[in-house]
Amino acid sequence: MKISNRKFFASAILVSALLAGGVSFYASSSPDGLEKVAEDVGFIETAKDHTLSDFTLADYGVSGLENARLSVGLAGLIGVVATAVIAVGFFTLIRKKATSKNQ
Repeated sequence: MKISNRKFFASAILVSALLAGGVSFYASSSPDGLEKVAEDVGFIETAKDHTLSDFTLADYGVSGLENARLSVGLAGLIGVVATAVIAVGFFTLIRKKATSKNQ
């Protein structure tokens, strides 16, 4: 049984959205590798916020939402949609260039 590319990509986006929107809340809240080393070595207190720390999607959530589960899930869904839009645009450009070279 052969699955079409559209069905495959639609399924991949659906699974990604389910994982990002529902399961991401259960991800580890432990610090990442760099942050863990900074704590262990003792230079974590010298860390500064980056320039986008006030951005709406900073720190794996949507700022302004009080419900942590909803905030993390919505941020994950926004990430999946943004990635899908960029990928579709990129692959469309590649297809157009490949088609024009073959003519």
